[in-house]
Amino acid sequence: MGELNPRKTALSLAFVFGIFYVVCAVLFAVAPSATLGLFNSLFHGIDINQIAKDSISFGETAVGFVVTVVFAWIVGWVFAAFYNKLK
Repeated sequence: MGELNPRKTALSLAFVFGIFYVVCAVLFAVAPSATLGLFNSLFHGIDINQIAKDSISFGETAVGFVVTVVFAWIVGWVFAAFYNKLK
């Protein structure tokens, strides 16, 4: 297997994280109780209900989306760089 292209890897991961973020935001908007119940199961022992007492604004959601996508892009780039170095 050849080297990973850091730019393509970063964009791919950012795109996937962006999709998951939007799906999560939509699920929370449509069914907040069920979504919180799901995430309470995922985060062992952390009561997400206490964190998400108030509804989340569109602005907070937009900022969260940008931060998530940028973070994923950085992680993808670093992953590809390490993969190529360790190969």
